[in-house]
Amino acid sequence: MSAGKQARRDPFTADISRFVWDTKYRLRDGDRAVENSIEDTWHRVARALASVEPADPDSWAARFYRNLEGFRFLPGGRILAGAGTGRDVTLFNCFVMGAIDDSIEAIFERLKESALTMQQGGGIGCDFSTLRPAGTRATHTGTIASGPVSFMRIWDSMCATLLSTGSRRGAMMATLRCDHPDIERFVDAKRDPRELRHFNVSVLVSDAFMQAVDRDRDWPLVFPSAQLDDRAGETVMRRWSGTAGPVPCRVLKTVGARALWQRIMRATYDCAEPGVLFADRINTDNNLFYREQINATNPCGEIPLPAYGACDLGSVNLLPFVRNPLTPDAALDWQGIAGCAALGVRMLDNVIDLSRYPLPAQARQAHGSRRIGLGITGLADALIALGLRYDSDAGRTLAARIMRLLRDSAYRASVALAEEKGPFPFFAADYRRAGFIRQLPGALQRAIGEKGVRNSHLLAIAPTGTISLLANGVSSGVEPVFDFRHRRRVLTASGEYREFGICDPVWRRWLGIHGEAAAVPPEFVAARGLSPTAHLAMEAALQPFVDNAISKTVNVPASYPFADFQSLYREAFRLGLKGCTTYRPNEITGGVLTIASGNSPGSHCCDIEREGE
Repeated sequence: MSAGKQARRDPFTADISRFVWDTKYRLRDGDRAVENSIEDTWHRVARALASVEPADPDSWAARFYRNLEGFRFLPGGRILAGAGTGRDVTLFNCFVMGAIDDSIEAIFERLKESALTMQQGGGIGCDFSTLRPAGTRATHTGTIASGPVSFMRIWDSMCATLLSTGSRRGAMMATLRCDHPDIERFVDAKRDPRELRHFNVSVLVSDAFMQAVDRDRDWPLVFPSAQLDDRAGETVMRRWSGTAGPVPCRVLKTVGARALWQRIMRATYDCAEPGVLFADRINTDNNLFYREQINATNPCGEIPLPAYGACDLGSVNLLPFVRNPLTPDAALDWQGIAGCAALGVRMLDNVIDLSRYPLPAQARQAHGSRRIGLGITGLADALIALGLRYDSDAGRTLAARIMRLLRDSAYRASVALAEEKGPFPFFAADYRRAGFIRQLPGALQRAIGEKGVRNSHLLAIAPTGTISLLANGVSSGVEPVFDFRHRRRVLTASGEYREFGICDPVWRRWLGIHGEAAAVPPEFVAARGLSPTAHLAMEAALQPFVDNAISKTVNVPASYPFADFQSLYREAFRLGLKGCTTYRPNEITGGVLTIASGNSPGSHCCDIEREGE
């Protein structure tokens, strides 16, 4: 080995980071390691993404490598693990599956498609609202329906079976409309700790329902009349999941809106699920409002998707762009962030052409919309390094400024790509009428009108737990630092757990400068030191600059009063968020991480085994 190579600084400063690379992303041929270093992995990924460039791929590979180097840009886990390996895998983290038509043939066809998708490494989201409520009779066969939850159990068993064959731990999202007659059964399904353990579940909440809750009105639970044998009784017009417009729906039951809301809130207070998705806002704010109806998301919620839509994710790691961290001269490299984001757009756009797809319909949807999700990670650590508290006005203002820069850089890069390679095929004049597009700077709106845009959607903030661990344990996504010292269990390839001690990288740097005895500045605030409303406030500060959505878990202490807890969700709706997920330690899921030592019983949507990586 040359002296230059011997002197090269090891990119890994944490044992868990090296472990994550070695077990999840390092290329192997059987038991033989093909890659000797993380630099080899970066070169593999860079060359693979550049291979679809029509001109000068070697130059693009060099630029892509520099973007990856030092963990500045973190592609989604499937990209890191699969790009350039030649393996028959998808590079997309997750997909939303097609509408589940209410027949045995269609249900099991969707089950097969879900199994094929998960077999290749993709998590899935499914809307079960199209299935008849339990106890109703079918129009043509006369059979009695067992209801959506019963079929969710089949998906859950499929996922468990795939896991037993050695597939990576699966992640699934199930959604159900708030006006489906089986909504109460769905809401309470995970109170049984044995039920649906491979699912995250979320309720599709409409604006009309939230208004009914506010006004303490009755709330009709309905189902499309055309699918029911007995069509007598009151009907209302609703645009149902999978329908092009409003259809007659029979009222099968009426409940108090506020009572149903309380039931949803009590279940998530007790069990950390279901989450809530504000479905009308998701669809109204969708850039492709003119051609899509969205009824589900990926398992962690940051990408609302149409049927067969896919998650193409990558994150700008903010911490490497802090100059002179933990000093009075600390400042952000704004130009560096903008450049990293712009190049990240090109890299993620190339993933669409490079990737394999489990299903032809997924390939058609990905190539038609060219949807990507560029986000950020390391926000909390960057704020600390800059001397700002996560829950301060100054911290939120800076975070919003960063996200605005990311938005404008991403859209500017996508317009340039459209000029070079062509706009996404689903692009139409109506695109410029989308609410998000009308909030862009005027120059960008005009450029889109003149040249089009390469990607229908560009921004999403994912949880990034695993890839943030890879990047020496930087804080995940937009989450606050969990704790500056804690322990984490990681599932090994043999199915056993290995426990690591983790020290936050900014905290480690602080200790190296000042030592253990020094007084800790107030900006070193961890999740336990933040109010639940501070979590919501940070998410609300960023959402205006995100065209997809944000995966954000609001941490709630076990002692938090229920009345205050349910008000968090009303506040999330008022603040314009697209959904809300909370986590309160409970007997069913336990805790995700531990502060000192011990086990982490149970699992949760954003822990290292369940997330989309």
